[in-house]
Amino acid sequence: MAWQEGLFSRLRQGLSRTREVLTERLEKVLKETKPSEDDWESLEEVLLGADFGVQATQRLLDTVRESSRGRGGAESLQREITNLLKERPGIGAGRYSAKPWVVMVVGVNGVGKTTTIGKLAHQLHRDGRKVLLAAADTFRAGAIQQLDIWGERVGAEVIKHAPGQDPSGVVFDAVHAAQKRASDVLLVDTAGRLHNKVNLVEELKKMRRVLGRVQEGAPHETLLVLDASTGQNAVMQARIFQEAVAVSGIVLTKLDGTAKGGVVLRIQQELAIPMEYVGVGEGVDDLQEFDPDAFARAFFQ
Repeated sequence: MAWQEGLFSRLRQGLSRTREVLTERLEKVLKETKPSEDDWESLEEVLLGADFGVQATQRLLDTVRESSRGRGGAESLQREITNLLKERPGIGAGRYSAKPWVVMVVGVNGVGKTTTIGKLAHQLHRDGRKVLLAAADTFRAGAIQQLDIWGERVGAEVIKHAPGQDPSGVVFDAVHAAQKRASDVLLVDTAGRLHNKVNLVEELKKMRRVLGRVQEGAPHETLLVLDASTGQNAVMQARIFQEAVAVSGIVLTKLDGTAKGGVVLRIQQELAIPMEYVGVGEGVDDLQEFDPDAFARAFFQ
């Protein structure tokens, strides 16, 4: 379908830098009748440089070594990337099975957390779902204002308190408001001050407790937003938040313009957290539900 090809086109463009360095080196190795150890080391260097991580890189190298030469090697590599990505399936059809479906969005400041919430709200509104936003990052007045702007833009009400107020009070009021207004989805923005890790962790845990008391099963999703261009730092952030809260899925932003697209596999292999969404541009429609087949295909086509 045309709209699906449009999504793939944006994904492909977002992964262009990663694809360029990967396919160039892969073609060099596969055109050799008998690749040397230097060739294999060169390909390994590219995979590690694209942040595929040690575990995924080893599996991919083993796959290419065992495959036939020529085009078959690239095809087998694509299949193995797909297989790796499918080992950590996301929520899929189970999403939005409760009402309101509560999504807690976490991540450090600067990764595009609030923008991600706005884009998700836009998509949900477009799909006919009633969305409510909770401005629970009360430590930055700018975060509340930014969420307000997104709320106006996508037609979603924002539940907020004055800057500096208790974030748990915001989520308490937001869940009650979502129930009263028969909202389908509640998206909760949170603070991301890793320099004060202990307090941040306690705040997030308290919010989760409050959500669970007011709405059964909440939060139904805890999405961690990471910046793909930060590579190793994104993996470190994922480890910290995974220890602090029960992260259910990753939103990887800023894939466009980075040569580190392999970090998707690294996170899934090392941390066993599924990828739920990827951001491939600044446009409101450039946040996509993660599709392992399309993602693997975009590395090579």
